[in-house]
Amino acid sequence: MNISRRDLLKLTAAGVVGGSASGWFGLLADRAARAASQGTKHKSCILLWMAGGPAQSHTWDLKPGSEYKAISTAVPGIQISEYLPKVAKQMQQMTLLRSMKTGDGNHRTATYLMHTGFRQGSGGGLVHPSLGAMVASELGKPDLELPNYVSVGNAMGPGYLGPKYAPLVVNDFERGLPDLRPFSGQSEVDDRATLVDELDKAFLNDYGATSTKAHQASMQKALQLMHSDKTSAFELSNEKSSTRDAYGKSRFGQGCLLARRLVEVGVPFIEVSLGGWDTHQGAGQRVKALSEQLDPGFATLVSDLKDRGLLDNTLVICMGEFGRSPKAGSQHYARAWTSVLAGGGLKTGQVVGSTDGSGADVKDRPITSADFMATVCKSLGIDYTKEYVARGNRPMHKVDKNAKPVTQVF
Repeated sequence: MNISRRDLLKLTAAGVVGGSASGWFGLLADRAARAASQGTKHKSCILLWMAGGPAQSHTWDLKPGSEYKAISTAVPGIQISEYLPKVAKQMQQMTLLRSMKTGDGNHRTATYLMHTGFRQGSGGGLVHPSLGAMVASELGKPDLELPNYVSVGNAMGPGYLGPKYAPLVVNDFERGLPDLRPFSGQSEVDDRATLVDELDKAFLNDYGATSTKAHQASMQKALQLMHSDKTSAFELSNEKSSTRDAYGKSRFGQGCLLARRLVEVGVPFIEVSLGGWDTHQGAGQRVKALSEQLDPGFATLVSDLKDRGLLDNTLVICMGEFGRSPKAGSQHYARAWTSVLAGGGLKTGQVVGSTDGSGADVKDRPITSADFMATVCKSLGIDYTKEYVARGNRPMHKVDKNAKPVTQVF
C-alpha cells in the first residue's frame, strides 16, 4: 500500500513523518513522573513579547515632564500611561518590576538574553533553550494531545533540549490548525500509519536506531492529535463576537484570546508577540498606537483568566528585550527598564524596584536577566538550581548560578 504525496504532506505537517519535522511531540514520560514525585505544580505561562523594546517612559515608569499623562491604577500609588487604562484597572493582579538592569542594548543578543537568561555565546558552542522550551520540557504533559509550546508569531527555539520542545507557530487565526484532516479520510490514514509503524518496528529490531524510536513516538502523538477534539481550542470562531471584540481585533489581541483558550485545555507555554516597539523616532505617536493594541489584549487576558479561575496557576509576563532612553523613548536602553508579571500565585498589586528621578538608572533592587529567569522558574515550580544534561553528557545550568529570585513577589 502506497501513501499518497498529499497525505504524506499532511502527515508531515502533523508531525507523523520525520522525527524532527515537528518539535512539539514526543515529551518524555519519565520527566513528568520525576516532576510529580518532587511535588512540582503543573502551571502555565504566557509570555507577551513586546519585540523591539517598549519605552518604559511611555508605558510603566512615567517621570515628571513625560509627553504622556500618568493615570492612577486600581492600586493606590501606582501610576502608568494614560494609554493603558484597561490594564490600570487590573493592576491588583500585576507586579511592575521597574528595576530591570541587563546591560545589553542589541536587539538580537538581548532577545536571546531575555528568552534564555544567558548571554549569547556563553554556552560553549551550545545554544541555550528558550523559556518556552524549558517550560515544555519541565511541565509538559506526555498525554496531552496538543503541543506543549505554542507561539503566535516568531519565537526562539529549544536549543540543546532538542526539536521535540520547539514551538508550534500559529499565524492564521481563522483557519485553526490546517492540514490535520486528511484528504483521503481518517480511517485510511490510520491504516497507512499502522503499516508505517510496522516498518519502523522491523527497522528498529534490525538496527536499534534512536531516530526510529523518535519517529514512532512522533507518529503516535500526531495521530492522537488528529483524533483529538481539543484542536478546537485553535478555532477562535467558536468564541462569542463580544469576547473577541474585548480582546481587540488586532493580531495581538486575538493571539491573547488564543492563549487563554490554550491554557484552558492544558498547554503549559504560549508566547504572543507584538512587534514595532523599536521607536527610534516619534515614540509618542508610535507607542500610543501600540498601547492601544496592548491594552485590551493584556487586560482582558488577565481578567478572563481570573474570572475562569485560571489566573493563580497561570503566570503572564509582559516584556521586551530592553527599554528605551528616558523621556524621549528613542534609543535602546538596558540600564533601567520595566517588565510586568501577572497572576501565577504571586504577590501582586505592587511595584518592585525603582529608578532615579530621571529614569536613567536603577535606584534599588536591580534585577538581572538571570534573576528574572529564576523568579519565573520558581513561580512555575521549576527547580532552577538543577542542571540539564546536554549532548555528550555535558552538564548545563538551567539558570545562572548567581541568580537571585525576586523575593518580594513570593
